Amino acid sequence: MKRGPGPRSTPIRGPEPDLFPGAATPAPAAKRKGPVNAMPGESPEGAFSVDDLAQLVRTMVQGSFPPMWVSGEVSQFTKHRNGHWYFTLKGEQSSIRCVMWASATYRVPTAPDEGMKLVVLGALDVFTGRTDLQFSVRAIQAQGDGLWRKAFEEVRGRLLADGLLDDARKRSLPFFPRCLAVITSADGAAFHDVVSVARQRNPLVNIILVPAAVQGEDAARSLRIALDRLYRWGGADVAIIGRGGGSREDLWCFNDEKLARKIGESPIPVISAVGHEVDVTICDLVADFRAATPSAAAERAVPILDDLVRVVRSLGRRLSDASVNRVRDKRRNLSLAARRATLAANGLIEKRQLHLKALAGKLHVLSPLATLSRGYAVVTDDAGHVITSVEGVDAGDAIVVRLRDGQVHASVDRTARKTNNGELVAPPDDGGADGHV
Repeated sequence: MKRGPGPRSTPIRGPEPDLFPGAATPAPAAKRKGPVNAMPGESPEGAFSVDDLAQLVRTMVQGSFPPMWVSGEVSQFTKHRNGHWYFTLKGEQSSIRCVMWASATYRVPTAPDEGMKLVVLGALDVFTGRTDLQFSVRAIQAQGDGLWRKAFEEVRGRLLADGLLDDARKRSLPFFPRCLAVITSADGAAFHDVVSVARQRNPLVNIILVPAAVQGEDAARSLRIALDRLYRWGGADVAIIGRGGGSREDLWCFNDEKLARKIGESPIPVISAVGHEVDVTICDLVADFRAATPSAAAERAVPILDDLVRVVRSLGRRLSDASVNRVRDKRRNLSLAARRATLAANGLIEKRQLHLKALAGKLHVLSPLATLSRGYAVVTDDAGHVITSVEGVDAGDAIVVRLRDGQVHASVDRTARKTNNGELVAPPDDGGADGHV
């Protein structure tokens, strides 16, 4: 540790400073006794200004302590509107004020909670405005995975509330994809693993690489841009997004909320293949299907060609058998329907015939010819008008009597009217002798 200059071996001589009122005024500097080359701050004439002192303290602190890791408990955490974080790191008996500038906070997945145990990397500094000692934090690690888990659960909760994690919205993968898009690094092993597995399973599938960064500060933005390019192109049937294994920090870009929402907007099914079996990311939860590795994703996305051929042939046979069975069933149904129609028609005809016979019988009973056959006659005048009353004829009129088997032409000799008691009485002007017909 560097130290400032020690005390001079020669004592300072000359008058003491005027610290009390009423003391004698010291002699001018030219007449004082003592060393001329006094250090700054060793005499009233060489006093430091507060600003100079604060800057000196800051320089000495910054030059004396290298960056170090410090552990403690978070207290009085404040997030400033400009992005800076201010908090106190407490120990068993002591505490120190800490600041983390906005330029460094983006490396931390989320802000720490009150009382959270942290291990921070930083350096001692002095805030010259109040000459306060503070710890300038450059990196934060929560003891355990508390900070990372908190950030993960915050994003997961928001996506869950918006329905992006609902299984009902996830789509099934295509039966026979013609084009597979892979969003990953062009230099990584993930793309080569996908190509190798896919080519072995079905060499007819077209594989397209959409390159993107999968690690680093700009990885999440790069992946979103790659997805936008894929959506605008629109030529893929299914997509795989992911990378090989890595540390938690390496895979953290796949927990980005904006990237997860971009996957949720995909017009085609998306398989997420990030890391290894134990690694679960937000993208895994939003994607239509999660694969443990890129190789497993290729196996899920691309079916084996021979299996497809067998399935298609089996479907063809089933379709042919179904068609034959359906035609046979339809013919049987048609024949049965024809027989039923014939029986129904015959029954209807018989019913109509019986009805017609009944009507014919009624008409026969009401027919004048049937009446005539029973001995009755129909009397008309020469013009053919039916005579229904004796008032319609006079003596000497010609009449026609219609019988069952012919006509009788006659003339009226005389008429007689039936009385209420049933007797026949000749009209008063009738010339009959006894008045009876």
